[in-house]
Amino acid sequence: MGSATATPDKNGFQPGAWHFAALIAGNVALALGPWLVRLADTGPVAAAFWRLLLPVPILALLAWRARSAAPLDRKLALLCVFAGGFFALDLASWHVGIERTRLANAVLFGNSGGVILMVWGLVAARRAPTGQEAGGVLAALAGAAILLGRSLEISAATFVGDLFCLAAGVFYACYLLPAQRARTVLGPWMVLLLVSLSASPLLFGIAVAAGEPVLPGAAGWTPVLVLALSSQIVGQGLLVFSLRHFSPLIIGMALLTQPAIAALVGWFAFDELLVPLDVLGMVLVGTALVLARARGRPGRVR
Repeated sequence: MGSATATPDKNGFQPGAWHFAALIAGNVALALGPWLVRLADTGPVAAAFWRLLLPVPILALLAWRARSAAPLDRKLALLCVFAGGFFALDLASWHVGIERTRLANAVLFGNSGGVILMVWGLVAARRAPTGQEAGGVLAALAGAAILLGRSLEISAATFVGDLFCLAAGVFYACYLLPAQRARTVLGPWMVLLLVSLSASPLLFGIAVAAGEPVLPGAAGWTPVLVLALSSQIVGQGLLVFSLRHFSPLIIGMALLTQPAIAALVGWFAFDELLVPLDVLGMVLVGTALVLARARGRPGRVR
C-alpha cells in the first residue's frame, strides 16, 4: 500500500497515453484490493500483515535501485517507524471494515484521508475555509451521513464496518504527516519499505491477539499473494510512474475509478445492490475527495 503523491514536473513534460493508462491501471489495481481481502481466508488483519510482508524483497530491490544520496539518519528512521505504526492501524481498521460493509463504502471512507488533512490544515493555520474548501467539507459530511444512514438501515454490522473504514481514513491522515516528510528525502520506495518493515510486526501482533487465523486455509496463498503484489508493487509502481505528470485535479478524478470499480465488484461478486440514495452519497463523498485533491492536499491512493 502506501501512497505515491504528485510532484510538479519542472521540465514542462507533457504526459502521454502511457502515463494516463498507468494512472488508471494503478487505480484499478488498488480498487481490487478489498475484493481480495474478502477472498483471503486468513483473518482481515492477518491479510494486512501478509500484504506488507510478502512484497518486502521486491520493495528492497526497488528502494536500492532508486536510492537517494541522502543518508538514513536517526530522525528519518524514527519518522518512518512512527508512520509505520499509524499505517498498521490504518490497514488493520480498513481490512476489518472491508469484511463488514459494502466494498464501495469501504473504498470511499478509506480514501477520506485527503479531506481529513484538508480540515486539519485549516485548523492548524487558524483560518476560515475558502469556498471550495467549505464545499468539499460540506459535501463530505452530507455524503457520509447518507451512506452511514443507509448502512444502518441494512444492519448494525454494516454501520460498524463504515466506522472502521472512517477510522482508517483518520489513521492514514496521521500516517501521511511523517511519511511525507521522510519521502521528500528518501523517495517513495525506501519509505514504503521502511514503513512495511515497521508495520508488519504490529499487524502480526494484532492478528494473533485477536485470535485470527494467520496462515491461509482452503483458499490457499493465491488471494493473499495477489493482494500483496497488486496493491504494494503493481498499483504503487504504476502510480509512482504516472502521478508526477498530472495535476492534482486529474489525479482526483482518476481516484474516482476506485469506488466505481469497487461498487461493480460488490454488485457482481457479493450482490451489494445500490439504490439512488447510495449513489447520491457516493457522488458527494467523491466530490469532496476531488476537491481535496484539487487543493493539492495529499490523499489516499489505495
